[in-house]
Amino acid sequence: MYSILLMYAAVGAVAGLLAGLLGIGGGLVIVPMLIFCFSLQHIPAEITMHLALGTSMASIIFTAVSSFWAHHKRGAVHWQLVRQIVLGIFVGTFLGSCLAARMSTGFLKGFFVVFLYYVATQMVLNKKPKPSRQLPGPLGTFGVGNVIGAFSSMVGIGGGTLSVPFMTWCNIPVHRAIGTSAAIGFPIALAGTVGYIYNGLGVSNLPQYSVGYIYLPALVGLIVTSVLTAPFGVRLAHSLPVDRLKRVFAFLLYAVATKMLVSLI
Repeated sequence: MYSILLMYAAVGAVAGLLAGLLGIGGGLVIVPMLIFCFSLQHIPAEITMHLALGTSMASIIFTAVSSFWAHHKRGAVHWQLVRQIVLGIFVGTFLGSCLAARMSTGFLKGFFVVFLYYVATQMVLNKKPKPSRQLPGPLGTFGVGNVIGAFSSMVGIGGGTLSVPFMTWCNIPVHRAIGTSAAIGFPIALAGTVGYIYNGLGVSNLPQYSVGYIYLPALVGLIVTSVLTAPFGVRLAHSLPVDRLKRVFAFLLYAVATKMLVSLI
């Protein structure tokens, strides 16, 4: 058990650092690494993706708190937007987790691969939406929250890859968008965790120490280190050339996506 916890602690250290540094949500790294770790433990393949998504969402609860608090202390969280979007986030994320629970592992892996290629391409091209408008009203914000929450729950992320471009498009400075994205990640992770627990109850072939689609040994290992490394990532985000680092990280995402695609074929 100790070796298993250490394995997941290493995953959490990387995920927490990336969550604070790049504002992309550690789930982009956590999910494929969890799938690899689950295969080492011989967990049934038909539930590995659901288990990875659920456990990733649960771990982001802790990462998001650590990350957004560090951003808040720097005045980089748009709390008015967080309050406006949170209801849409809750609804969209929970419904997205319910939909994902009814899909096959193969389909979810394919969806995740496509999303990885999309994120990596965005990082390489470094295309930023033109800040051409202001934030929408309450109804528009609710709709945006639904979309961000639903997609995030289906790929196990905190929503940064969607919320940061949206906020940049609405004339919010990039550092504040990253900080606000970290705060939005908390309700995404909370609603996603509830959804994956609820939809995983009664599933017969889950491994021991699972609560629904949350694998507790992985969760413990992840949160112990991710909470510690997320604030360090935040400090680096304010001192390093983040755009250049994102391009380097994009090639890692391409490699991960290609490996997952090959395994599907």
